[in-house]
Amino acid sequence: MSSDQPLLSVTELVTEFYTDKETVRAVDGVNFDIRTGETLGIVGESGSGKSVTARSIMGLVESPGKVLGESSIRFDGEELTEKSESEYQNVRGAKIAMVFQDPLTSLNPVYTVGNQLKETLRIHRGLKRKAATDKAVELLEDVGIPDAARRMKEYPHQFSGGMRQRGIIALALACNPELLICDEPTTALDVTIQAQILELLEEIQEERDLAIMFITHDMGVIAEVSDRVAVMYAGEIVENAPVIDLYDDPAHPYTNGLLDSIPGEEPGGGDLSTIEGEVPIPNGPATRCRFEPRCPKAFEECLQVAPPAAAPRGEPRRPQSRLPTLSRRHATRRGRTGASRRRGHGGDR
Repeated sequence: MSSDQPLLSVTELVTEFYTDKETVRAVDGVNFDIRTGETLGIVGESGSGKSVTARSIMGLVESPGKVLGESSIRFDGEELTEKSESEYQNVRGAKIAMVFQDPLTSLNPVYTVGNQLKETLRIHRGLKRKAATDKAVELLEDVGIPDAARRMKEYPHQFSGGMRQRGIIALALACNPELLICDEPTTALDVTIQAQILELLEEIQEERDLAIMFITHDMGVIAEVSDRVAVMYAGEIVENAPVIDLYDDPAHPYTNGLLDSIPGEEPGGGDLSTIEGEVPIPNGPATRCRFEPRCPKAFEECLQVAPPAAAPRGEPRRPQSRLPTLSRRHATRRGRTGASRRRGHGGDR
C-alpha cells in the first residue's frame, strides 16, 4: 500500500441500537483515517461512542445493535461492512487486533496464559505444538514478561494487573496484525504501570510499524501516545487535529473544556474546571448542536442547526517528546514517573 493511502478509512459510520423504548444512535456519521505507523487517539467522556466505534470496526456489534448500510469501513483497500461473519474472522486477529480495558475478563480463568496463546497460534497461524510453544514464549518475552517459559504455565489470576495487560498485548500481536485497537488499556492500572504499558506499546509500534487506534478518556495519556486526536461527543467527532495543534489551539468548546479539566503542574492552581451536565443519548440524526446545553459559548443558532462533521485539520508532527512541546497551560501531572519505564523493569511482576 502507498504511504499516502490510509490503512483504515472510516466514512459516515453510523451504529444504532434498538430497544423496546427507543433507538440509540451510539455512533453518528464518524469519519477518520489511520495510516501505517500512526497513532490516532480517540478521546471523550463515557457514553461518547468511543468503544462502539471500535467494536463496529472489529465487526463485533451484535443484536440489538447494527452498523447501518451507508457506513463504510475500508481496511487496506477492502470494504469490511460487506463481509460475512466467516470472512470477518479472517480479519480479526490476523489484520486487526484489539486490546480491551480489563485483562482479567479478557483472559479465560480456567486455562493457563500459555495455553491461550498456543491456541491462538494453532488456529490462526497453523503452528504445530512445539512451534506454537516456542512462539508463545517469544511473544511473552517481547512484551517484557520475565521468565516467560515458567509464566506460560500460570493462570491469569497468578499474574499482576500489569502482567495480565502485557499478556493481552501478546495475544493481540500473535497473528502479526497491521492495526492494533486499544480500548482504555491502562485505565485499571496505577500510574507507574500505566507508563510502562505505554512505553511498551510505543516500542512495539516502532518495531512492527503498527497503526494504533488508542481509546481513552484521559487527556494526559492522549498527549503521551497520539499523533492525531479525534474528540468524540454524543456519537460524533467534534474535532480532529494533530495532537500538538489540538492542545495548543483547541477549536471546539468541548475540547477546551476537557483540556481545562486536566490537573496542572502549577502548585496552588485552584479548583479544576468542570463541564456541567451529562452526555446526551442520541436517538436519531442531529437536528441541533448536541453540546449546546453544556456549552459556555452557545448562541441561538446552536438550537436550530446541527454543525457539519468536523474536518481533519493540519498534518501530524512527530516531536522527539510530545508532552514538553504542549503549552504549559495544558501540561499534566500524569506523564512519566521517575521509575524505570523500560520493558521488563518495574512493579508489574
